Amino acid sequence: MIELNSTMWIQMVNFIALMFILNLLLYKPILAIIEKRQKNFEDSENEIKGLNGTIERKMAEYEDKMRLAKLKAVEEKGEILKEGADKAKEIIDAVRSEIPGMMDGFRGKLDAEVGSARGFLNGKAKELSVEIAEKVLGRNVQ
Repeated sequence: MIELNSTMWIQMVNFIALMFILNLLLYKPILAIIEKRQKNFEDSENEIKGLNGTIERKMAEYEDKMRLAKLKAVEEKGEILKEGADKAKEIIDAVRSEIPGMMDGFRGKLDAEVGSARGFLNGKAKELSVEIAEKVLGRNVQ
């Protein structure tokens, strides 16, 4: 076996004391800092995952609201178009029902004007006939 002398004992005790002191002053604080950083990193990572989950959930809610809003807008547009078509049909039907009466009125006015024109033209035709006959015959015709 190896015989240990007092110098070796002192060196060994110094080494052990140095290890104990380094452990207290250097290794434990460094390990505590590393563990703290590791915990901060994990906490940050968990917070990021939570925020990403919140963002995805809010985006899904937003997309659902947009989809519902678009569906509602399409429905309202359809209702407005239907109301417009119904109103146009009512107006067209009202005008169509007035057309026969208007046509009868126009025919009555036209017949009256044609009769008036015929009467006027018949009177003028007689006058012209008499004038032409007088000019051709050279004398008064009556």
